[in-house]
Amino acid sequence: MDISFNIQETESLCPVCLKKIPARRVVENGEARIIKKCPEHGSFSTPFWRGEPAFEGWSRPKIPSTPPVTGEDVRKGCPFDCGLCPDHNQHTCTALVEITWRCDLACKVCFASAGKPVAPDPSLDELDKILRRVRAQAGPCNLQLSGGEPSVRDDLPQIAAMAVKHGFPFIQVNTNGLRVAREHGLADKWAEAGVNSVFLQFDGTSDDIFRTIRGRALLEDKIMAIENLTAAGIGVVLVPTVVPDVNDDNIGEILKLAISYSPGVRGVHFQPVSYFGRYPQAPTDEMRITLPEIMTALEEQSGGAVHKTDFMPPGCEHSLCSFHANYLVMEDGSLKKLSAKKEGCCTPRPASEGADKSKAFVRRQWAAPEKSCGCKETEPVDDLDRFLNRAKTHILAVSGMAFQDAWTLDLERLKGCCIHVASPEGDLIPFCAYNLTAMDGSTLYRRVLDD
Repeated sequence: MDISFNIQETESLCPVCLKKIPARRVVENGEARIIKKCPEHGSFSTPFWRGEPAFEGWSRPKIPSTPPVTGEDVRKGCPFDCGLCPDHNQHTCTALVEITWRCDLACKVCFASAGKPVAPDPSLDELDKILRRVRAQAGPCNLQLSGGEPSVRDDLPQIAAMAVKHGFPFIQVNTNGLRVAREHGLADKWAEAGVNSVFLQFDGTSDDIFRTIRGRALLEDKIMAIENLTAAGIGVVLVPTVVPDVNDDNIGEILKLAISYSPGVRGVHFQPVSYFGRYPQAPTDEMRITLPEIMTALEEQSGGAVHKTDFMPPGCEHSLCSFHANYLVMEDGSLKKLSAKKEGCCTPRPASEGADKSKAFVRRQWAAPEKSCGCKETEPVDDLDRFLNRAKTHILAVSGMAFQDAWTLDLERLKGCCIHVASPEGDLIPFCAYNLTAMDGSTLYRRVLDD
């Protein structure tokens, strides 16, 4: 029997008390686990990588690059000095601003505090100050307006226009799609205000999946949202939260649906379920699904339309955080893998370089494609021309990102985070630190009102 064994030292937090503790990545028989022990609360062992592509070969080393503006000195150490602190190793690729903490759903799976008492919405003046501060710290990064559910704010177009004035080059709305599906003309208002893209919560192709994860049948609304947004010229990225034994067998069907709505749907971004809020008992191994398991499922459930060997580690965030590949959607609905340089697998590249490339790619790919002028002289005359013309519009990005919770948190990964949430004061905090909760639901940074 072929048995491999590898240990890598890192640091993490105790899921009970959120104190910093030593941790190890232990790899054995194709499974990587993060193992840690709190002197007060005992040992914890959680899988974060299972199967192929193998953990040992999945690497894209980077030369750390401190953000150009840091907001905190290093006092307590990562992750307690976020703001960002000078020990952070990556620039901001995407800044996320929560414009409301209200939501019109009460999902079982949520980063925010859906269904619980929430603070009042920040005013336009308060948001103006936050956006100005984020722009000064992060430069011309991509911006995501989030929540809660941002569409519950009638003034979302004003907020998007404000962000445009502050010089954010790409504006995306993170939404469940319900309001934009049901309200005629809302997508057009968003587009006119400067919204380039929507991150659309999309967990599957059947209402049984939505009932389980979101509490009610939503498929019809999701399809209508796709159609309204694409008609308005807003690029759509489908974002499934993948939950074992709920929708992990639907991954291929989600991909097929994305293909059928190309070029309006610009990508699919799979997110393995993470566990936030109150979890008195640690989630079992069976409640976890890891990035290589999603890559493998994409190959198996797509009938070989994509292959797990197509996917590459990220150039921006830590290599254990995500995967990606790009495909051309052909006229018959098949996918053609677009070649990419296998750079960075062995030679470290500056982290800032990866952030710049990631920002540029997102702006180019996740926005709606430019419409063809329809001029006769530009019509394709041979197969190469047809391929090149189609490549201008019909590229589909397939990716996945594994967010860390209290059990899987790895501070090496956290220091490489490029997705930063703006606090109500405008401080930038790595996404997984901002949303982190202990087993009793207590947080490091996110403000949660008592029930």
